Amino acid sequence: MTQRKRSRSIRNAAIVGVSTALLGVTAPVTASATSASTPEALTWSACEGTGLDTRQECATLDVPMDYADPDGPRIEMAVSRIPAEKPDARRGALLLIAGGPGGSSLNDPSGKGQKLPQDVRDTHDLIGFAPRGLAPSTPADCGLEYGDLATSRLRPWPAPDGSVDGNMTTARRMADACARNGGELIKHLSTANEARDIDRLRAALGERRISAWGVSYGTYVGAVYAQLFPHRTDRIVLDSVDNPDPALVNRAWLAAHEQGVEDTFPHFAAWASEPGNPDRVADRAADVRPLFLRLAARLDREPIPWPGANPEELNGNVLRQTMLDSFAAPGRYPTLARLMRAAAEGTVPPAPQAPPEAVLQNVAAVGAGVLCNDVAWPRTAAAYQKDVAESRAKYPLTAGMPRNAMLCAAWPYPPREAPVRITDRGPSNVLLVQNERDVNTPLAGALRMREALGRRAVMVTVDSTGHDSYLANGNACGDATVSRFLATGQRPASDVRCR
Repeated sequence: MTQRKRSRSIRNAAIVGVSTALLGVTAPVTASATSASTPEALTWSACEGTGLDTRQECATLDVPMDYADPDGPRIEMAVSRIPAEKPDARRGALLLIAGGPGGSSLNDPSGKGQKLPQDVRDTHDLIGFAPRGLAPSTPADCGLEYGDLATSRLRPWPAPDGSVDGNMTTARRMADACARNGGELIKHLSTANEARDIDRLRAALGERRISAWGVSYGTYVGAVYAQLFPHRTDRIVLDSVDNPDPALVNRAWLAAHEQGVEDTFPHFAAWASEPGNPDRVADRAADVRPLFLRLAARLDREPIPWPGANPEELNGNVLRQTMLDSFAAPGRYPTLARLMRAAAEGTVPPAPQAPPEAVLQNVAAVGAGVLCNDVAWPRTAAAYQKDVAESRAKYPLTAGMPRNAMLCAAWPYPPREAPVRITDRGPSNVLLVQNERDVNTPLAGALRMREALGRRAVMVTVDSTGHDSYLANGNACGDATVSRFLATGQRPASDVRCR
């Protein structure tokens, strides 16, 4: 089956908000490779799917699978738009870049894009897309075993005693599946190639420059795009910001979870001990942390069967993974609190509903391809064992997971190019917005991006808790600052803190 036919065969798959976190270098591909041939203008038509704004249109853009061979095989990129609401005042296009890797913004013009202030929607086409490999773009698939689709396998936790041997075995099994079933496409999933796809999209839209709102992993995509194509950028917002360390790249993002949990846990503990909270787990905030650690240790020793879940037991690492997931937004705190209460009683809540397996397979493959192709990972158990031991000693809440071996430890393909180094070269048109307490992209990593961008950027630090700041888990001051920049181009003169 051709890549294009495979894309069409699952074009109707429901892409939901699934985020997984699950390597010599050949000659680098230059940014100019995207201009080897001019993309055709897009042909817009009605979008498939339900619950979409009737104004949203969809199209398909062909891009090179391999930018080092721009005249070689092509893959499809699904894109969407809602045109500017005041055509006479139109400034350009605002690209919505989702997180992940493995997230899609295809439906965002109808969704989060409608939260944007009216003067932004009046003057900008809102553009969404499914990144390469993610359906309904030409899809990638590793054909993983169902058990390996569990989040606690994709972002693997060490054994209760801290051993990583089992993780290395799992990494080899999963990497072998990607090599066996992923075809050529799996080798060409990377952040740099997504940035090149974005520039093909910009050209197909007929735009000389493009604005962007990137969230989470989308901040790294946006930063890489601004590095490779600096003079193609208009107004760039990076929201909930990744560490751009070129030596570690995504390894740094995973390692950041240990600090992100420490930053966020006191906020959860205060909430989980409030009088009158129906999901209260302790009388005092100081008691919540030791309670969590005791429960996780007990579940390590004595897991509770959990029919219908993946895995089908509530063990210590499932509880820890639930903590990570729940800390993404205060509105998710009840999920963790209820699981803690159930575990304390020796019971389990109803099994959480999982997306369709085809969607999980697709998202897992895209996440694996990008994470493992962007940078080389250590190959030996000893390297991970040392890091895990250090992490477990300093950050017991995360039990060594952030520095553990995932399937990239056994990835069969070396990186095709060196990671893009983010620098201060280019126009000063970037605004960073970052919550102080963010489990997924902690403030420390955002400060690294701020340092790398130098004079190109201004940073808004928001005294709020949760992942995704702008128009989500931030505050009115931060939201107003970003909205003003998108609408008028006006940024603060220097870095600011929104209390």
